[in-house]
Amino acid sequence: MSGRMRAKLTTRAPHRRPPEHHHLLSEEARPTKEHYKILALCWAGWVFDIYDLILFTFLIHPIGKTFGLTKLDLSYALGASLAASAVGGIVFGSLADLYGRRRVLEWTIVTYSLGTLLSGLTAGLGSLLVFRVVTGLGVGGEWATGHTYIGETFPPRYRGRYASVMQTGGAIGCLMAAAVGGFLEPRIGWRLCFVVSAAPAILSACVRRALPESDVWLERHPEARKGRPLILPSPKAIIEPIRSLLTGAHRFDFLRSTILCTLDMSAFWIAFSWLPTYFEEQRGLSTASSAAIVAIAYFGILVGQLAFGYIADVIGRRASFTVFSFVMAAGLLAITRFWGETSESGVFINWAMFVTGFGAGMFGGYGPLFTELFPTAVRNTAMGGAYNLARGTQFLTPLLVALIAERYGLSGGISLASVFAIATGIYAWAFPGSSNRITTEIE
Repeated sequence: MSGRMRAKLTTRAPHRRPPEHHHLLSEEARPTKEHYKILALCWAGWVFDIYDLILFTFLIHPIGKTFGLTKLDLSYALGASLAASAVGGIVFGSLADLYGRRRVLEWTIVTYSLGTLLSGLTAGLGSLLVFRVVTGLGVGGEWATGHTYIGETFPPRYRGRYASVMQTGGAIGCLMAAAVGGFLEPRIGWRLCFVVSAAPAILSACVRRALPESDVWLERHPEARKGRPLILPSPKAIIEPIRSLLTGAHRFDFLRSTILCTLDMSAFWIAFSWLPTYFEEQRGLSTASSAAIVAIAYFGILVGQLAFGYIADVIGRRASFTVFSFVMAAGLLAITRFWGETSESGVFINWAMFVTGFGAGMFGGYGPLFTELFPTAVRNTAMGGAYNLARGTQFLTPLLVALIAERYGLSGGISLASVFAIATGIYAWAFPGSSNRITTEIE
């Protein structure tokens, strides 16, 4: 064969190297520095998210005295932020599926910080309701965005435990709220407590500068790698992921996820929205003593959330939900219906509070569960929708407790939480076990 012919053949059939596979963060063997940056900032966002929500439960008493409000009035203010979190979870969830996890995480932090700042400037019940709605919108969006971010970037074998680590931010936020509401408020007043609590808005700048975008989301939106300009979405673009969850292939998963969250949220908010007031008014504790004893329960939540991921790896996620739920129910009954027996020992009271909180650590299992149930296209919308629609229904729980308390006392109202806790543990078996698998498309 002539040299000319060989050259011609070479031109027609060049050697082609196979395309390189883009290595995703979730495909790393172990968590890297980038993973820990994502975890740290999502965790911090969740700390101040739940802090801003729970702080109000410790300031109910002084706010009520300032404006002469009844328990029923205050239950509307607390319920307003919970109801708004449902809207925030759906809207910000849909925006995160459109514009990415990092950008929307920043928006949610700014929103709830603004609402908290304005709450300190309120002139009465009307403006307080409006400002708590703003807080609730941001609060609703942050949780799902943070958990989606972690679920999409961490290696599967570590997803459960690090999602539990992120969830511990809620317990830390609750402890901070107890410290500020119980010990700082008597010194600086409730207004300044709200104002200084707006500082987390600074976190938004850290999110923008330090975090990479979720590469699983970028795989679905390759144009975003080139710096896609921000444009306002059409109503259809926001509604489409929501519609697909209500009528599409994942409607059953979305429905059962919402039911599970509603049962669990009811157990938590029926109990914890009135616990500080319960110990002050019905059990005669001082503001500081009430904050201290409730802080024990929040410390229990911290330990429970850390433990949930590891225990679920051993006995399974469904069994863990059941054990934790039943433990929470036992603790709640001990500090309400069986207070006479429990109060005979200060140590036993503290243990009952710790057990109540430890059981509530089951919230640490939601991130991995929902990450595996839903595909990338609707994951953030589904997580935000299910979690925050459930939290939105809690608009009714403070009101329900207030109404029951008129006849049976706060102990009677709060003890109802144990029923919802037991129902959560039973209903968890409507879900599949752990799969360690995430999907990128609607199947």
